[in-house]
Amino acid sequence: MASPSPTTDAARGRGARSNRAGRYESQGREDFSDGWTDLDEAPAALRTELIAEKAKAIIARNDSPDVGFDQSINPYRGCEHGCIYCFARPTHAYMGLSPGLDFESRLFFKPEAARLLERELSKPSYRCELIHMGANTDPYQPQERKLRLTRQILEVLQRFNHPVSVLTKSALVARDIDILAPMAAQRLARAAVSVTTLDRALARAMEPRAATPERRLWAIRQLTAAGIPTTVMFAPVIPGLNDHEMEAVLQRAAEAGATTAGYVMLRLPLEIKDLFREWLESARPDRAARVMSLVRQMRGGKDYDAQWGQRMRGRGPIADLTRQRFEIAKRRFGYNIDRFELETTLFKVPPKAGDQMDLFG
Repeated sequence: MASPSPTTDAARGRGARSNRAGRYESQGREDFSDGWTDLDEAPAALRTELIAEKAKAIIARNDSPDVGFDQSINPYRGCEHGCIYCFARPTHAYMGLSPGLDFESRLFFKPEAARLLERELSKPSYRCELIHMGANTDPYQPQERKLRLTRQILEVLQRFNHPVSVLTKSALVARDIDILAPMAAQRLARAAVSVTTLDRALARAMEPRAATPERRLWAIRQLTAAGIPTTVMFAPVIPGLNDHEMEAVLQRAAEAGATTAGYVMLRLPLEIKDLFREWLESARPDRAARVMSLVRQMRGGKDYDAQWGQRMRGRGPIADLTRQRFEIAKRRFGYNIDRFELETTLFKVPPKAGDQMDLFG
C-alpha cells in the first residue's frame, strides 16, 4: 500500500503520521491530496475518543522467558502519549483498528478494573506474585487524571498487601506517592520511569504527548525522596538517534535519586516497522537511512528479530558495544547491581464489610 501523507492537519500533535489499517483488515485506507491548501479552512484536529471495555478479568499472565514478571494489569488499551516506537501498537489491530493514529486517539478503558481485581485476589486459589503495571500501555496516560483507574487499582493492592511494580513516562505517578510510599516501606512497591532522551525537541517529535524529559526526572526525584525504590529505563535505545545520550540520561537520573537502571533496544514488530520508518522519513529525514541500517545490523539484517533472549538486546557489534557502555555507566554513576525485591508473604485478603470478626484470632 502506498505511504499515506505525513502532513495531515488531523495528525498534528500525534506520534504516528498515518492511520494504516491493521493486519487483520481486508481493506486498507490512505490519505490523498484533494486540492485543499493552507489558505483554506483547516479540518478539526483529531480528538481522543474514550471507549468503555467490558472486561471479564483484569490480571493478564505471560510466560515470556525474557520478561521479569508473570502477572500484569493494563487498565487501558491504546495510549495517548503517541510514542511512535511503542511495541503495544499492534494490539489495536485485534480491535479492528489501526496501530497508527487509532492507537493514540481511540482509547479503551476498563471501568470495573478495581472491582475485578478485588474479586480475583479474593479467590481461595489465588497465589500471590508480583503484579506489574505498565507492561503494555502506560498506566499514567493523560486520561488517568480524570478516570483514576490506576489509583483505584493501587488502592486495592494496598489493602491486600500485594506487591506491585509500576513503569511510566508520566509525572502523574507522583500523585500516588501517598499509596506507593507506605507500600514501599513494607517492600510492596517499586517504580520505574522511562527517560528516552534529554532533548526536548526529539521528545516532542517522538513522544508527543508524554511528559517532558525534565518532568520525568522530577518524578524520579519525588519518588525516591518518598522512599520508593526507582529505576530509570533508557528505552528504547535507537542507534543513530538517541543512543549517544545513554550516559547523560543515566547520570541525570542518578542525580535525581534513581538506584537501578535498565535499557531495551528498539523493537519493530508487525506494523510498527512501517509506522516508525514513516515517522523517521518525516521527522528526521537526514538520519532515516542511517538509523534503519544500524537497526538491521542488530537484527540479523532484518527490521526485527523476535527471538527470545535477543529481542530486548539485539546482537552483533552495535548491541555488544551498547551493553558494554551501559554496564560501565551503571558503575560510574553508582547504580545498585541488585534490584529491589518485593515481598509476597504479607498478602492477605482483607475482611469484607459484614464479615464475622474472628474473636479468637
